[in-house]
Amino acid sequence: MKADKEKVTRSLKIARGQLDGVLRMIEEDRYCVDISNQLLATQALLKRVNQEILRAHIRGCVRDALQTDEPNPKLEEALQLLEKLIT
Repeated sequence: MKADKEKVTRSLKIARGQLDGVLRMIEEDRYCVDISNQLLATQALLKRVNQEILRAHIRGCVRDALQTDEPNPKLEEALQLLEKLIT
């Protein structure tokens, strides 16, 4: 992985903590809107982490793979990931 592992790991641990918090909120029968807001915050964090990983992949692996004229599986992988993000 070419992304900043320390930054990605730290963000994922924060997301895990947020999910643990959401589970506690559900167990405590907290207000639904508060739970939903916390879930949205977690989703936003996960989206940022995924974007960071994909940026690094495109700047590293895909760029390197484009240096050749041969068919490129890395490019196809990147395109498939982008399609998933759009849908």
